[in-house]
Amino acid sequence: MAQQITARKQQELQNQYTNYKEGLQQIASKIGDVESSAEEHKLVLETLEPLPADRKCFRMINGVLVERTVKDVVPALKINAEGLQNVLQQLVKEYNAKQVEMEKWKKKNNIQVVQQ
Repeated sequence: MAQQITARKQQELQNQYTNYKEGLQQIASKIGDVESSAEEHKLVLETLEPLPADRKCFRMINGVLVERTVKDVVPALKINAEGLQNVLQQLVKEYNAKQVEMEKWKKKNNIQVVQQ
């Protein structure tokens, strides 16, 4: 009977550990996606900044390519880039909080990770 309880408890702890790891991986993946998007915005802005304001450019909006001018596109790109930076900061905070929570959980349950 005691072995069944121990085995069940061990399985529960393993499941919780797996959930923590998967949660951290999902957040890390989102961080990577947002960083990639932010880098793309940065490159486009660096390319457009030196161009004349009335120069024609194109922008993809919801799958539709629309014609605009540089002066119309640059402010929207800057707002999007700022938004991406805010999202990135929130995701990093969320990741760090989840990591701290996991460490507390490991300490509380005396969990030691064995690398194979």
